[in-house]
Formats: sequence, C-alpha cells, structure tokens
Amino acid sequence: MKHYYAPAQIIANLLKWILLVSLLAVALLPLLWLLVSSLRTNLELQTNPFGWPEKLQWVNYAKALAMASLPRLLLNSVVVAASAVILNSIVTAMASFILSRERFRGRDVLYTVFTAGVLVPVISFMVPYFSFITKSGLYNTLLALVLVYTAVNIPVSIFLVTAFMKSIPRELEEASVIDGCGFFKRFSVIILPLSRSGLVTAATFCFIYSWNEFLMAMLLTSSIESRTIQLGIKFFTSQFITDYASMYAAVIITIIPSIVGYVFLHDKIIGGLTAGGVKG
Repeated sequence: MKHYYAPAQIIANLLKWILLVSLLAVALLPLLWLLVSSLRTNLELQTNPFGWPEKLQWVNYAKALAMASLPRLLLNSVVVAASAVILNSIVTAMASFILSRERFRGRDVLYTVFTAGVLVPVISFMVPYFSFITKSGLYNTLLALVLVYTAVNIPVSIFLVTAFMKSIPRELEEASVIDGCGFFKRFSVIILPLSRSGLVTAATFCFIYSWNEFLMAMLLTSSIESRTIQLGIKFFTSQFITDYASMYAAVIITIIPSIVGYVFLHDKIIGGLTAGGVKG
C-alpha cells in the first residue's frame, strides 16, 4: 500500500532537516576549524586561515606540551576536577537525601536557600571567595580551587539530585524500614544506588565546570605548581607575538577530556535530567 504525503508535510520535514543540519554545522564547524588550524603553520594561518594545511604539523602538539608546561597543568586539572567531583557528590548526595526524603520544619526554605545560588552569577562571588581564601591561608593552592569549585556547583547539583530522589517511590523506603533499615542504611542501600543517574549528571556538570573554569583559577593561583590547564593557554601569547598554531593545539588538548567524558556518559546525563520529571 502506497503512502502519499501532503506537500505541506514534505515541506515541514525538509525544513526540519535543514534546521537540524544547520545546528549541527554551527556546533561542529568551529571545532573542525580549530582541529585543522592546530595542524598548520603560523604562516598558513595568516595567509589562508580557512585553507587545508600543505603538511600536517603534528609537531605543534609537541611544542604545546613543552612550551607551557602542559603536563604539570594537566595533572593539576585532573587533581582539582576529580577532587571537586568527589567532594561535590558526597555533599550533594547527603543534602539531597535530607531535602527529598525527610520531613521537617523549614525544609522548603532550606531547599530554596541552597538552590538560589543557581540564579546568582559566579562572577559576583569573586571578591568574597578571594577574601575567604586569602584569610584562610589557602591562596595559591589546589585545595582552594577544589573548595571553590565544589561550592559553586552545589546549588545546581542539589537541584538536579533532589528532583531525582523525589521521583523514587516512597514505598521502597517504607518497605526497607519494615525490614529494619535505619537512617544510614536507607540512604546507602536504597536511595543512593537508585540515584546513580542523577549523581552522574551532577558530577559531569561539576567536572566540566572545574575543568574549563578560568577566572577563579587566575584569581586564586599565581604559580605553575597550582595553576590549571586553562591558564596554560595564555602562555602562548606575549606582548609582540602569538604562536597561534601551538595555542590551537593546546586548546584541542584541553577540550578532549570533556568531550570524551560526555560521549561515554551522555545517556546517563540525559536520563538524569529527565528522570526527575517523572513522578514515582
């Protein structure tokens, strides 16, 4: 049996695909241009910015690693991002469990206070954080960045994980109480495993922020021993010259972890974002 499509439906489908392809091009073309540019010489970038390199300059990546001490900065970023994710996940899991599963006076007010940070620009916290870190003796340390990145991500993490935990059927928790589970066991055995997708989503956002953050890292650190990978990119510019090819190679190196992490975890991230909207 043949199916006939109305002209209006054909036009609608065509426009849909044109829109999707256009959005894909907007997302991918800058990344592809950056990748190609990282394999060209500075002369080629100046004479023909959108051309194909005559010879692939893989040496740019070796220069990027050598010029800006990227291996040390990469290690600092890994330590800071991983520590912030772990600390943020622990605080978020415990706070979200209390705010979503326990009933007590002032719970809604406390939840509002926690999540109100989502609406406040991070840049407005720069002076308070700088004052706190310097007075605490933590200036120019990795611990300062870990604490700041954890604190900055707590509002959105609690918002996501609390919504996810609220969608877990309360009957499961009530059955565990009948079986003799106490407060800690209900949290660790029942709620925490079922909240894995929500926690992975919050942890991914925390990692991406901690890995890509620049302003706080520049404000709170002053030496190579405590600076992160994003600050290494500015070492390729000076007062009189900029090594664009090596700088583009360094940018590619810095964005690989975020892309790889999202590729492997995108299904859990999407599940964590949507599961909170389903009432258990």
